[in-house]
Amino acid sequence: MLTPRIVSDQTRTLTLDGRHLALASLANAAVGRSDVAVSDESEVIDRVASAAALVAAAVADGKKIYGVTTGFGGMADEAIPCDLAAVSQSNLLNFLAAGAGEPIDDRHTRAAMLLRANVLLQGCSGARLELIQRLVTFVHADAIPVVRELGSIGASGDLIPLASIARAITGADAKVRYKGQTTSAKEVLSSLGLQPLQLLPKEGLALINGTSFSAAIAANVVAEAQRLFALTVGVQSMMLRALVAHVEPFGDFVHQKKPHAGQVWVARVMKDLLTKGATPTTKPSAAVQDRYSLRCLPQYLGPIAEGIARAAATVETEMNSVSDNPLVDVESGGFHQSGNFLGQYIAISMDEMRQHIGLMAKHLDVQLATLVTPEFSGGLPASLRGNSERPYNMGLKGLQITANSIMPMLTWHGNPITTHFPTHAEQYNQNINGLSWGSANLAWRSIKLFRQYLATSLIAAVQACDLRAKEIHGNFDGRQMLGPLNQPLYEAVCQVTGVAAGEGKPFLFDDSDRSLESDLESLASDIELEGDLCFAVENIERSFESHFDRTS
Repeated sequence: MLTPRIVSDQTRTLTLDGRHLALASLANAAVGRSDVAVSDESEVIDRVASAAALVAAAVADGKKIYGVTTGFGGMADEAIPCDLAAVSQSNLLNFLAAGAGEPIDDRHTRAAMLLRANVLLQGCSGARLELIQRLVTFVHADAIPVVRELGSIGASGDLIPLASIARAITGADAKVRYKGQTTSAKEVLSSLGLQPLQLLPKEGLALINGTSFSAAIAANVVAEAQRLFALTVGVQSMMLRALVAHVEPFGDFVHQKKPHAGQVWVARVMKDLLTKGATPTTKPSAAVQDRYSLRCLPQYLGPIAEGIARAAATVETEMNSVSDNPLVDVESGGFHQSGNFLGQYIAISMDEMRQHIGLMAKHLDVQLATLVTPEFSGGLPASLRGNSERPYNMGLKGLQITANSIMPMLTWHGNPITTHFPTHAEQYNQNINGLSWGSANLAWRSIKLFRQYLATSLIAAVQACDLRAKEIHGNFDGRQMLGPLNQPLYEAVCQVTGVAAGEGKPFLFDDSDRSLESDLESLASDIELEGDLCFAVENIERSFESHFDRTS
């Protein structure tokens, strides 16, 4: 059931303690909606100190430990003298200074720093508390290391991207975005009252050996995908009302006979959106049933809903996983050389996420094509033209072309990357690779494209509702086609684009009345900033989260 939104202005603080970190909490902190801090609990501090002490004792005893008293990867047979174990960690950051391409979004770097700090607090990595606190200090000060988009194959984790963070917080050669400028890490440390920090044995590995960065990007992708899915459901409900769709396909009886969790949820929510408080309408044709894009909506979107929920569970598990090598076992005093750093879980989940996003766009594209074609729309004007008295008005013809240009890119991005891993990386040591970094970054690209596609769909849905309202109710107020659950989305579109709803004209009357290009920009920006449009469908998103609650 959809319920009213509850607004809270309570200030949130994310306190990291090495315990379970929720995906939503990380995503909020990544865009600066939460303060961050490191726990001062003695249990947390003690376990971090114990792991660091175990590493120090092992080095003093001359034990052979991968990456601590040996070289790295395919050069693990190279012995590192104990007196060089610390400088070897600093050199690890030096030879990994090889990122390429454009800087990535700061929200991903913030999330990665917080994830890495939380994982290190589990006390299985051997890093000092001071190093962990530096990660949080940088985030708290909004001092964000510049990380390049190219440089990880998700094998030994996100080595090169995480090394950019490690160099920044220790004061090595790195760039940092701070107070609106890009400056050197040393200048940022000085501004924060900190000194450059010499790494101790194992600390370089502790900072860079793991999937935290891929998992951070994936967490932002999933958090955004849930919002975009809620918007998709909201837009679909408006389109279905404009097409005067039959409600029968969304009835409980139908979906009790095929009770997939996603299908049941989509059907129930869509039925609420179409019927609760909405004025019943008569089908403009005598068709006993609708085309598949209307009738099969729960069966089509249901697997996508489940896929997004499945990705959220996978990503949240990976976020809270220790993915170093070796792992420090304080209880036994041992070191476990293993492969938790492989990013396969994130890679496959992000491959699937891109496919789901493409499928959402593909279905909306079919719906848009139906709306602009009178033979299929139940008599709506061709291309949803507003003023037919001007024969040269073409309505939303250009808008549909733009939508058509985006949709194929989204479906193309649905192709997997995990099947294309190189088998020869790093002296054939990394002879299988997760490619989680590439998969997650491609998923973020899909998110950005889908925001643009949704902007086109929102305009088409509002215009179609306005035109159908004129036919049925005698005026251009599309809200009369909707109920109280989807009217807020209609009104949000009008608010964001500066359209006065219900004042005698549809969204677009004459083609020259407004710049659709400006409208698209405003709508896409509002979605990105989680503004009025996301607020309007928050009840749908909350219903989704409740239905697929990972804690129940």
